[in-house]
Amino acid sequence: MFIQTEDTPNPQSMKFLPGQAVLGLDDRGQPKLGHDFPTLESAGASPLAQALFQIDGVMSVYLGADFVTVTKAEAVEWMHIKPALLGALADFLAAGTPVMDENAETPNDGPATSLDDYEGEDREIVEQIVELIDTRVRPAVAADGGDIVFKHFEPRTGVVFLAMHGACAGCPSSTMTLKAGIENMLKHYVPEVVSVEAVA
Repeated sequence: MFIQTEDTPNPQSMKFLPGQAVLGLDDRGQPKLGHDFPTLESAGASPLAQALFQIDGVMSVYLGADFVTVTKAEAVEWMHIKPALLGALADFLAAGTPVMDENAETPNDGPATSLDDYEGEDREIVEQIVELIDTRVRPAVAADGGDIVFKHFEPRTGVVFLAMHGACAGCPSSTMTLKAGIENMLKHYVPEVVSVEAVA
Protein backbone atom coordinates (compact mmCIF):
# COMPACT_ATOMS: atom_id res chain seq x y z
CA MET A 1 0.00 0.00 0.00
CA PHE A 2 1.37 3.39 -1.02
CA ILE A 3 0.44 6.23 1.32
CA GLN A 4 1.12 9.79 0.22
CA THR A 5 1.98 12.46 2.76
CA GLU A 6 1.49 16.19 2.49
CA ASP A 7 2.74 19.01 4.66
CA THR A 8 0.04 21.29 6.05
CA PRO A 9 0.14 24.99 6.98
CA ASN A 10 0.53 23.77 10.57
CA PRO A 11 4.17 22.61 10.91
CA GLN A 12 3.20 20.18 13.69
CA SER A 13 0.55 18.42 11.54
CA MET A 14 0.97 16.11 8.55
CA LYS A 15 -1.71 14.78 6.22
CA PHE A 16 -1.62 11.09 5.24
CA LEU A 17 -3.50 10.04 2.06
CA PRO A 18 -3.88 6.24 1.81
CA GLY A 19 -5.59 6.35 -1.61
CA GLN A 20 -8.77 4.81 -0.21
CA ALA A 21 -11.69 5.88 1.95
CA VAL A 22 -10.99 6.42 5.64
CA LEU A 23 -14.44 7.55 6.85
CA GLY A 24 -15.90 7.72 3.33
CA LEU A 25 -19.04 9.49 2.12
CA ASP A 26 -22.40 10.03 3.79
CA ASP A 27 -25.83 9.14 2.37
CA ARG A 28 -25.86 12.36 0.30
CA GLY A 29 -22.51 11.55 -1.32
CA GLN A 30 -20.77 14.30 0.70
CA PRO A 31 -17.56 13.61 2.66
CA LYS A 32 -18.54 12.41 6.13
CA LEU A 33 -17.91 14.79 9.00
CA GLY A 34 -14.48 14.00 10.36
CA HIS A 35 -13.65 12.83 13.85
CA ASP A 36 -11.15 14.72 15.98
CA PHE A 37 -9.27 12.84 18.68
CA PRO A 38 -7.27 15.41 20.67
CA THR A 39 -6.07 12.83 23.23
CA LEU A 40 -5.59 9.07 23.56
CA GLU A 41 -8.48 9.03 26.07
CA SER A 42 -10.82 10.49 23.44
CA ALA A 43 -9.85 7.84 20.87
CA GLY A 44 -11.94 5.00 22.32
CA ALA A 45 -14.32 5.08 19.35
CA SER A 46 -11.57 4.51 16.77
CA PRO A 47 -9.21 1.53 16.72
CA LEU A 48 -7.18 3.36 14.02
CA ALA A 49 -6.72 6.47 16.17
CA GLN A 50 -5.77 4.26 19.14
CA ALA A 51 -3.12 2.51 17.02
CA LEU A 52 -1.61 5.84 15.92
CA PHE A 53 -1.52 7.16 19.50
CA GLN A 54 0.74 4.21 20.41
CA ILE A 55 3.56 5.97 18.53
CA ASP A 56 5.60 8.24 20.77
CA GLY A 57 5.18 11.91 19.96
CA VAL A 58 1.61 11.74 18.57
CA MET A 59 -0.47 14.50 20.18
CA SER A 60 -3.74 14.27 18.21
CA VAL A 61 -5.36 12.38 15.34
CA TYR A 62 -8.01 13.60 12.92
CA LEU A 63 -9.84 11.20 10.60
CA GLY A 64 -11.33 12.68 7.41
CA ALA A 65 -13.27 11.16 4.53
CA ASP A 66 -10.13 10.03 2.66
CA PHE A 67 -7.23 11.23 4.82
CA VAL A 68 -5.72 11.11 8.29
CA THR A 69 -4.04 14.12 9.89
CA VAL A 70 -1.59 13.51 12.72
CA THR A 71 -0.33 16.32 14.96
CA LYS A 72 2.95 15.68 16.76
CA ALA A 73 4.67 17.14 19.79
CA GLU A 74 6.85 20.14 18.95
CA ALA A 75 9.98 18.48 20.35
CA VAL A 76 9.62 15.48 18.01
CA GLU A 77 10.97 15.56 14.42
CA TRP A 78 8.83 14.18 11.57
CA MET A 79 11.74 12.11 10.27
CA HIS A 80 11.69 10.15 13.56
CA ILE A 81 7.99 9.24 13.65
CA LYS A 82 6.81 9.40 10.03
CA PRO A 83 8.03 5.84 9.14
CA ALA A 84 6.25 4.38 12.19
CA LEU A 85 3.05 6.28 11.33
CA LEU A 86 3.14 5.08 7.71
CA GLY A 87 3.69 1.50 8.87
CA ALA A 88 0.88 1.58 11.45
CA LEU A 89 -1.54 3.17 8.97
CA ALA A 90 -0.70 0.71 6.18
CA ASP A 91 -0.94 -2.32 8.49
CA PHE A 92 -4.26 -1.18 9.91
CA LEU A 93 -5.91 -0.44 6.56
CA ALA A 94 -4.53 -3.62 4.95
CA ALA A 95 -6.08 -5.69 7.76
CA GLY A 96 -9.53 -4.34 6.83
CA THR A 97 -10.44 -3.53 10.43
CA PRO A 98 -13.21 -0.91 10.71
CA VAL A 99 -11.79 2.56 11.33
CA MET A 100 -14.59 3.42 13.79
CA ASP A 101 -16.07 1.11 16.44
CA GLU A 102 -19.81 1.14 15.67
CA ASN A 103 -20.71 0.41 19.32
CA ALA A 104 -18.44 2.98 20.95
CA GLU A 105 -19.65 6.46 21.75
CA THR A 106 -18.18 8.93 19.31
CA PRO A 107 -17.21 12.45 20.25
CA ASN A 108 -19.71 15.09 19.16
CA ASP A 109 -18.02 16.54 16.10
CA GLY A 110 -21.29 17.35 14.38
CA PRO A 111 -23.23 20.57 14.54
CA ALA A 112 -24.01 21.72 18.08
CA THR A 113 -27.39 22.98 16.87
CA SER A 114 -29.56 21.45 14.19
CA LEU A 115 -31.64 23.28 11.60
CA ASP A 116 -34.70 22.38 13.68
CA ASP A 117 -33.43 24.77 16.38
CA TYR A 118 -34.06 27.71 14.03
CA GLU A 119 -37.32 29.04 12.63
CA GLY A 120 -38.39 31.19 9.69
CA GLU A 121 -35.81 33.66 8.41
CA ASP A 122 -33.17 32.46 10.90
CA ARG A 123 -33.47 28.93 9.51
CA GLU A 124 -32.96 30.21 5.94
CA ILE A 125 -29.85 32.12 7.06
CA VAL A 126 -28.41 29.01 8.77
CA GLU A 127 -29.15 26.88 5.68
CA GLN A 128 -27.17 29.40 3.57
CA ILE A 129 -24.26 29.41 6.06
CA VAL A 130 -24.09 25.60 6.22
CA GLU A 131 -24.29 25.31 2.41
CA LEU A 132 -21.43 27.80 1.94
CA ILE A 133 -19.28 26.05 4.53
CA ASP A 134 -19.95 22.59 3.04
CA THR A 135 -19.34 23.60 -0.60
CA ARG A 136 -16.67 26.31 -0.37
CA VAL A 137 -14.84 26.02 2.94
CA ARG A 138 -14.64 22.34 3.89
CA PRO A 139 -13.12 21.14 0.56
CA ALA A 140 -10.43 23.83 0.79
CA VAL A 141 -9.44 23.11 4.39
CA ALA A 142 -9.60 19.34 3.77
CA ALA A 143 -6.86 19.90 1.19
CA ASP A 144 -4.76 21.23 4.10
CA GLY A 145 -5.57 18.26 6.34
CA GLY A 146 -8.26 19.91 8.45
CA ASP A 147 -11.95 20.55 8.73
CA ILE A 148 -14.21 23.39 9.81
CA VAL A 149 -17.67 22.55 11.11
CA PHE A 150 -20.67 24.82 11.73
CA LYS A 151 -21.65 24.86 15.41
CA HIS A 152 -24.10 27.71 15.98
CA PHE A 153 -25.50 30.99 14.67
CA GLU A 154 -26.57 33.73 17.06
CA PRO A 155 -29.25 35.71 15.16
CA ARG A 156 -29.31 38.56 17.71
CA THR A 157 -25.60 39.38 17.30
CA GLY A 158 -24.92 37.94 13.83
CA VAL A 159 -22.04 35.78 15.13
CA VAL A 160 -21.31 32.40 13.51
CA PHE A 161 -19.48 29.85 15.67
CA LEU A 162 -17.29 27.28 13.90
CA ALA A 163 -15.15 24.41 15.23
CA MET A 164 -11.70 23.78 13.71
CA HIS A 165 -10.30 20.25 13.56
CA GLY A 166 -7.22 18.40 12.33
CA ALA A 167 -4.42 20.59 11.02
CA CYS A 168 -6.64 23.68 11.46
CA ALA A 169 -6.69 23.30 15.23
CA GLY A 170 -3.71 25.15 16.63
CA CYS A 171 -2.44 26.20 13.19
CA PRO A 172 -0.73 29.61 13.22
CA SER A 173 -2.57 30.68 10.05
CA SER A 174 -6.03 29.42 11.11
CA THR A 175 -7.04 32.74 12.69
CA MET A 176 -6.26 34.54 9.45
CA THR A 177 -8.18 31.90 7.46
CA LEU A 178 -11.14 32.27 9.80
CA LYS A 179 -11.24 36.07 9.81
CA ALA A 180 -9.90 37.11 6.40
CA GLY A 181 -11.27 34.19 4.42
CA ILE A 182 -14.37 32.61 5.90
CA GLU A 183 -15.75 35.66 7.70
CA ASN A 184 -15.42 37.86 4.60
CA MET A 185 -17.03 35.24 2.38
CA LEU A 186 -19.98 34.66 4.73
CA LYS A 187 -20.53 38.41 5.19
CA HIS A 188 -20.53 38.84 1.40
CA TYR A 189 -23.14 36.15 0.71
CA VAL A 190 -25.11 36.39 3.97
CA PRO A 191 -25.44 40.06 5.04
CA GLU A 192 -26.86 39.01 8.43
CA VAL A 193 -23.44 37.59 9.43
CA VAL A 194 -21.42 40.11 11.44
CA SER A 195 -18.45 37.99 12.54
CA VAL A 196 -17.10 34.44 12.81
CA GLU A 197 -15.64 32.96 15.99
CA ALA A 198 -13.85 29.66 16.67
CA VAL A 199 -15.09 27.37 19.42
CA ALA A 200 -13.52 24.24 20.86
